Amino acid sequence: MSSVAVLTQESFNEHRSGLLMEQSGVPVAGTGAGVEEEVLPTYKDAFPPLPEKAASPEGTQETTNAWTSKIRPLKSSIITQVFHVPLEERKYKDINQFGEGDQAKVCVDIMHKTGAHLELSLAKDQGLSIMVSGKLDAVMKARKEIVSRLQTQASATVAIPKEHHRFVIGKNGEKLQELELKTATKIQIPRPDDPSNQIKISGTKEGLEKAKHEILLISAEQDKRAVERVNIDKVYHPFITGAYNRLVGEMMQETGARINVPPQSVNKTEIVITGEKEQVALAVVMIKKIIEEKKKNATTIAVEVKKSQHKYVIGPKGNTLQEILDKTGVSVEIPPTDSGSETVILRGEPDRLGQALTEVYAKANSYTVSSVSAPSWLHRFIIGKKGQNLAKITQQMPKVHIEFTEGEEKITLEGPTKDVQMVQTQIEAIVIDLISRMDYTEISVDPKFHRHLIGKAGVNINRIKELHKVTVRIPPDHEKSYLIRIEGDPQGVQEAKKELLELASRMENERTKDLIIEQRFHRAIIGQKGEKIKEVRDKFPEVIINFPDPAQKSDIVQLRGPRTEVEKCSKFMQKIVAEMVENGFSVSVPIFKQFHRNIIGKGGSNIKKIREETNTKIDLPAENSNSEMIVITGKKANCEMARNRILAIQKELADITEVEVSIPSKLHNSLIGSKGRFVRSIMEECGGVHIHFPNESSGLDKVTIRGHAEEVEKAKRQLLALAEEKQTKSHTAELRAKPEYHKFLIGKGGGNIRKVRDSTGARVIFPTAEDKDQELITVIGTEEAVREAQKELEELIKSLDNVIEDTMSVDPKHHRYFVARRGQVLRDLADEYGGVMVSFPRTGTQSEKVTLKGAKDCVEAAKKRMQEIVEDLDAQVTIECVIPQRFHRSIMGPKGSRIQQITRDHMVQIKFPEREDPQAGPPAEAPVQENGEANGEMREPIDPNAPKKCDVIVISGRKERCEAAVEALKALVPVSIEVEVPFELHRYIIGQKGSGIRKMMDEFEVNIQVPAPEQQSDKIAITGLANHLDRAKDGLLERVKELQAEQEDRALRSFKLTITVDPKYHPKIIGRKGATITTIRTDHDVNIQFPEKNDENQDQITIAGYEHKAIAAREAIQAIVDELEGMISEDINLDSRVHARIIGARGRGIRKIMDEFKVDLRFPQSGAADPDLVTVTGRPELVDEAIDHLLNLEEEYLADVVENEAKMAYMRPSGGSVAAVDENRGPSKGFVVREAPWTTANEKAPDMSSSEDFPSFGAPVATKASPWGPKRF
Repeated sequence: MSSVAVLTQESFNEHRSGLLMEQSGVPVAGTGAGVEEEVLPTYKDAFPPLPEKAASPEGTQETTNAWTSKIRPLKSSIITQVFHVPLEERKYKDINQFGEGDQAKVCVDIMHKTGAHLELSLAKDQGLSIMVSGKLDAVMKARKEIVSRLQTQASATVAIPKEHHRFVIGKNGEKLQELELKTATKIQIPRPDDPSNQIKISGTKEGLEKAKHEILLISAEQDKRAVERVNIDKVYHPFITGAYNRLVGEMMQETGARINVPPQSVNKTEIVITGEKEQVALAVVMIKKIIEEKKKNATTIAVEVKKSQHKYVIGPKGNTLQEILDKTGVSVEIPPTDSGSETVILRGEPDRLGQALTEVYAKANSYTVSSVSAPSWLHRFIIGKKGQNLAKITQQMPKVHIEFTEGEEKITLEGPTKDVQMVQTQIEAIVIDLISRMDYTEISVDPKFHRHLIGKAGVNINRIKELHKVTVRIPPDHEKSYLIRIEGDPQGVQEAKKELLELASRMENERTKDLIIEQRFHRAIIGQKGEKIKEVRDKFPEVIINFPDPAQKSDIVQLRGPRTEVEKCSKFMQKIVAEMVENGFSVSVPIFKQFHRNIIGKGGSNIKKIREETNTKIDLPAENSNSEMIVITGKKANCEMARNRILAIQKELADITEVEVSIPSKLHNSLIGSKGRFVRSIMEECGGVHIHFPNESSGLDKVTIRGHAEEVEKAKRQLLALAEEKQTKSHTAELRAKPEYHKFLIGKGGGNIRKVRDSTGARVIFPTAEDKDQELITVIGTEEAVREAQKELEELIKSLDNVIEDTMSVDPKHHRYFVARRGQVLRDLADEYGGVMVSFPRTGTQSEKVTLKGAKDCVEAAKKRMQEIVEDLDAQVTIECVIPQRFHRSIMGPKGSRIQQITRDHMVQIKFPEREDPQAGPPAEAPVQENGEANGEMREPIDPNAPKKCDVIVISGRKERCEAAVEALKALVPVSIEVEVPFELHRYIIGQKGSGIRKMMDEFEVNIQVPAPEQQSDKIAITGLANHLDRAKDGLLERVKELQAEQEDRALRSFKLTITVDPKYHPKIIGRKGATITTIRTDHDVNIQFPEKNDENQDQITIAGYEHKAIAAREAIQAIVDELEGMISEDINLDSRVHARIIGARGRGIRKIMDEFKVDLRFPQSGAADPDLVTVTGRPELVDEAIDHLLNLEEEYLADVVENEAKMAYMRPSGGSVAAVDENRGPSKGFVVREAPWTTANEKAPDMSSSEDFPSFGAPVATKASPWGPKRF
């Protein structure tokens, strides 16, 4: 049998008291080795076994013991009720559908809704029995649902008086809800504004009867009750209530009625008595009897009491009045507070009035009002920080009220006379003390300087307060007051006054200057996250720089500070702005779109180089943009340099010339035309030349034309002719034509429109893709020329509107050429010849007939063009051009651009062969030939000199064009040259991870091959186009010169020298976070190495760099050493308890001391032999000053430490008493009992210190055999 050890509270308390007696030294019988057995409790007493059921002699009585005596049976929260619904009242009577259908669905819904469990069964009489289980509330709700949804409903009405309805409803409708749940009915009570007194009830018959009965019971109960209202003069109410409402309470207890007497503050005379009729009548009789008696016997006397003393007669919450009424039976009537009367009336028995009068005067005079003269500026010192000083007084005298009024030179005291006198004495003593050791002064300072005196985040004013131990009161901005008040120690007040006046004087000498800087420059001056403006502020720390809010769109930047500093800062900022204006110069360069990629270079190398070398910003238009303008921003000279370099690249790539034409600036706008229409028409007509007009504001006459020589000359002639027309008499006319006719009107290469211009002298301008009106054609020139040109064009347009259909013959073998690539050739014909439609016969018909439909002139022109194409196709030849496959990619160019250019220029088709797989093996061995045959067929011998198939490029077109294309292809074949470069420079030419050689290859568009290191060769191979090789060679040789110069410089920089310095000075030379040594390295451009920990020569510092700079750095280090050797170190003893406060949060305190006195402080580390020893190092005079300051701080902080320790001595730490008892008690022997199971089994008691017997949570423990049996977890 196993049992559970349980320690009861009684046995634990007894045992603990025994232990405590032992500790306190009280002699206990049998202590030590001979402990008497009867002192120790038995195991069964301490741990009573659980009760066991056994057959008692009586048969029913159970064993009574410690467990059963205190166990109370628990009440189950689940109840079960059975409801019966007779057959005649059932809603669903279909016997065949029991357990299914609507009845079952309703039950399931009720279970979900209420949380109760329902079980249905049918009785023999076909009545329905429903067993409901669940919590009481759920069962009652389920019952109501069952009655309303499974039982037929009846209704009835019950009439009760209207005034009883509210008792049926109850507070917040609770009574009505309870009735509905209890009776399982629905009760409807008429609204208060409804005159009917009928209450409607619906539900089962049984429920109706129950509900009616309950409602009638409530009404009957209310019938027995009565309400009586008695009007009694207000002056007699205190005699009815009695002192502390005791009398009215006794009457209510005696009669059982409720008596409601209005409070004194409410001006009502009506007393309301409610209850049963007999009780109310009895209460009314008792009240009237009291009133009659008081009216007969009571008299009044009126006395004058100062208005200010009335509150003392009333007392807190009227307690004093109640006290007088209780002692004397006399009512004291006090006039209202808003009344000016001082008359107090006493009402009561004549023989008691004297005693009451004495009480009234005693109470009135028990409190006194006094005042203490004290300057208003001292008030806050008397109150103390957070009211500490005043709290000490009020804690001793809580009944005294102390009032400080702002601006008054007195303190008002109110309270019991004796207490007031004591408080007055204390405050007067404080005032005298404060006046003797404190002073104040006021200075006048213009309010506009107040916030500057305070400083950012109060830094200035806080420094003055801490330094001089004073309080400075600066009025708020809205007061516009000049007075600043300084309070504190007399000497500190004078010093603070002097410093504040000096600051104010300095500020009066300050100057405010407004700089006009365009707002667009503000952000650039401020810089990202304010970095640039911080540099300016650091350079001029005394100047405050204020930028306007961006939303204001103001250009005014305000500077304020000392006159000279403001002027310097103003000049400096104007210089910055001038640089920005200079760097903000912008120029646009028109560059032909096809050359933009050459300007950019491979991987952006060209454009990056131009940007870096000219220090400009260069923006190119997007690839999908039609714009050719490249925008350069920066200094004017730099922009011009970048512009020239970009133009040079274009000039080198193509035959580009530049011509300047002088045209009066007043004609520029008319030549450009609306949205550039006129100038754009000349540019397009002349092969896309660039015409650049100067800025309108410049007043220059020079117009620049750039492009191919012939086209530039042509554009120049047209521009000058147009300018001449504009200068003479210019006339403009407009006409309209369908957009598809425009290309035909213009003609191939502008041929048609040129004829019109040559014959008439007028200029015709067609709309561009950007123009909104695509049909509008503009004619400009002299009036006569415009009229003739307009006439010619109108005739052309009219003829184009005349649509005809014509046919022509085209050999079917050429049909494919026209319809290939989704009819691209036909689309081009339609675009070029006024939208002419060309129809070819269906494939497979072998017909030669081709139909053309459109304007007569367009059809004729298209027909002529198609015949030319057919002639070209008939004359087409195919030529093979052999170029080794390794050069094919280079010939094609990026994205096939070079080959596309050749195809367009020479009107040929070029096809490159498939690439040969380099990993494929040699061709299979030819089969053995017998009699010169192989597989029955003759094979021609393979020509060893025949070109490889993968090297042959096929060119198709007219013979002369194909030959020209071959020459162009061969010109693109790269060639190689070798350049002599010393082997030791090869790795520098390659650069880090090949960056150097890659840059040159991108820049010169060549391939540069450096020999492998093991070859030790000086030859570098350059492969590329012939016209690129010379530039690449020059560039490589220039790079070699740079590297040789760098080698020489590197040799000069490798000069080294050493300086011997005592290792103890090394940290000082390095400086905080390496600041000192970094400055030396930067200033002298040298490398300085300190010895490693394991080096033998710990005093050797190595300096490397140019010889003269290394010597200068050595001298700088030697100067620091000389200064350090002139320093001394002194040890002082500072109490270790104040070290933390001196060091401060994150070392702020110690850094401040070291910066102020220019010394070094070393505090002992934790565990040091002498924890109080602090070392001060520095110049002798500074060390002495620092030591004095530290000793002063120690004295100040030590006082606080001692005070805190004294306080802690009186504070008991949480759990301290228990810890002390445990400490005194010594090692615990555990809880010892007699006759335990382990003693009978010859086993020792469990060891409480054992982790096996008492394991901690989470610790794995090996299982161990136990007399308790196997452990269960």
